[in-house]
Amino acid sequence: MSNQTDSTAEVLLEKRGGAGIITLNRPKALNALNLPMIQQIYPQLKTWEQDPETFLIIIKGTGGKAFCAGGDIRAITEAGKVGGKLVQEFFQGEYRLNNAIGTCKKPYVALIDGITMGGGVGLSIHGHFRVATEKTLFAMPETAIGLFPDVGGGYFLPRLSGRVGYYLGLTGYRLKGRDVLKAGIATHFVESEKLPALEKDLIALKSPSKENIADLLNSYHKKCTVDQEKKFVLDEHMEKINSLFSANSMEEIVKKLKQDGSPFAIKQLETINKMSPTSLKLTLRQLREGASMSLQEVLRMEYRLSQACMKGQDFYEGVRAVLIDKDQSPKWKPPALEDVSDEFVDNCFKPLGNDDLKL
Repeated sequence: MSNQTDSTAEVLLEKRGGAGIITLNRPKALNALNLPMIQQIYPQLKTWEQDPETFLIIIKGTGGKAFCAGGDIRAITEAGKVGGKLVQEFFQGEYRLNNAIGTCKKPYVALIDGITMGGGVGLSIHGHFRVATEKTLFAMPETAIGLFPDVGGGYFLPRLSGRVGYYLGLTGYRLKGRDVLKAGIATHFVESEKLPALEKDLIALKSPSKENIADLLNSYHKKCTVDQEKKFVLDEHMEKINSLFSANSMEEIVKKLKQDGSPFAIKQLETINKMSPTSLKLTLRQLREGASMSLQEVLRMEYRLSQACMKGQDFYEGVRAVLIDKDQSPKWKPPALEDVSDEFVDNCFKPLGNDDLKL
């Protein structure tokens, strides 16, 4: 097992004590995940899973700002414009890695300190333990760039309490700090400055079981008093979220929001009106179907959707408006929900035959 500790590498893989440690090391890019990183993490994860001397796996990010702000969207955009293979290879690699984390037999601890969005959620949410801090900022903002909350979003979002997951997936709403725990995304909450000590204690555990690791995380969690008294940020809106976001179609959700007319509902309408109508329709169906699927079925479905989005127009326009020109005024095609036909949506979900994702 080579200790890859070359500080210029984009991902550092090392074994310390009984722990395999994955460090995302692209601080300037907020540790955004690219294909070479995926291709290094996946085989190492599989090796550690089989290794009798490895008892747990820890994943974290460097730089103090982000755990992982998402996938390397710019690279995918460039490839998509020229018909490059990356649009298949990236999503295949990423979803296989999500599945490897979701099925990993060794306890997997994600230290989600700082920005954790999109692809960063995929690297953490499917593991056994997710430790948030006061610096954690969670979101699945994909509908704003003509995509959908992938990396297994169709699996974990509909399983959050009530309709919170639908709300987060459709609006891209950001959760901060302890709210990430209260929403059911994190399993533990610890002060950011205590993470090095927690990591040291995890590494020092002698052939620990999942229960030993849980006990250690619980002890840190119990000692943390930051924002302990604060109510969940969405508490006062939960009743509205559960009723307004339980509709069977996007048009119906919009109608309900308009009829409700409360400041909260009006704010959600404004947000939804900025999103790609195609993305909204794909996302709602993805979450509704994913609610009763296995993680593997969800990832296969999401791969089909990813390829449909790569062939469409909104993804490139969304990336242009939000990430490249930053004018925040994308021109969606079609521009309205009612122009996105059921037939079009159905097509996006169709099996790809030999090109389907193999897990």
